[in-house]
Amino acid sequence: MVVPNFHVGIGSTMRRIFKTVCIALGIIISVAAGLHWYGFNVVMRQGGNVWVFSGPADPRISPSMQLALTQANPKAISGDFSWREIRPGFQVSELPVLPCGAEVDRIALARIDPARFRFAVKNRPSGDKDLQGWMKLLGAALVINGSYFSSDGTPVTPLLSDGVRSGPADYDATHGAFVASGSSAGVQDLATRHWSTAFAGTDNAMVSYPMLIGSDGNSRARPSNWLANRSFVAQDAEGYIVLGTTLDGFFSLSRLADFLRQSPLNLKSALNLDGGRVACQGISLDGFVRDQCGRFEMKYVEGRFKLPVQVFGERRPTMPIVLAVFPR
Repeated sequence: MVVPNFHVGIGSTMRRIFKTVCIALGIIISVAAGLHWYGFNVVMRQGGNVWVFSGPADPRISPSMQLALTQANPKAISGDFSWREIRPGFQVSELPVLPCGAEVDRIALARIDPARFRFAVKNRPSGDKDLQGWMKLLGAALVINGSYFSSDGTPVTPLLSDGVRSGPADYDATHGAFVASGSSAGVQDLATRHWSTAFAGTDNAMVSYPMLIGSDGNSRARPSNWLANRSFVAQDAEGYIVLGTTLDGFFSLSRLADFLRQSPLNLKSALNLDGGRVACQGISLDGFVRDQCGRFEMKYVEGRFKLPVQVFGERRPTMPIVLAVFPR
């Protein structure tokens, strides 16, 4: 006699009910909190997560993050790398990160000549586009996540998109800005100049923080145990724009700054972009494809580690702000 496995059916049914309740609750919370379409789309497309207490021994974090949290000062050095030209003015590479002689992370890189490619900053507060959604919408050669955004998907720092200003008009910026015009692009240090001065004469720009490499060659990133996937925009000594996204969560911001300063990238300035799961980079150019999105983040607040745990949903994060690259 075969006994039906009712536990399987009941478990499946309970999971569906739980997921439905969570989605409904997320929608109610989004509406109640005034998150409008951004919050609604995040819940419906991406799912929901909660921050739970964690620690260096948590099996849910990557071995790279465990190493970063358990060793006193895991100083990382660069592994061997070389640039590969996809098209004149557009090069790609991956830079290995090697503390203790073994690779623990890798940075997906693009090196772009602003004389051959143009840059645009885009903001879509509706929160309905992930990395591939942006790639398809824009038809861009490259898309990387941009600077920070609020709970309604709008920028929390000054932003200029195709000549249209958004974000706060009154903002005290002391770190940096990425700026681009019809003929040039660069990373500006805002330590001694106002962001509005840096924006002057540009069509696309955004303020972000911290400066990983300032005009004096130093970092303004504070030491921290906050680990995550990271993205940055930089400028090298030859004037090329260098975009990078880490594949793992080994880096705190101060450790990333130290690594970039000693790396063979020859950077004269570097500006951090938003991090965590939203740290994404996509490339589609002349047969070369890159599709990288963040998976790791652990923050350290008031002496406690916290880890985001997905309650339901498995889709990639939406990206309200992006930096896109197009052939001229």
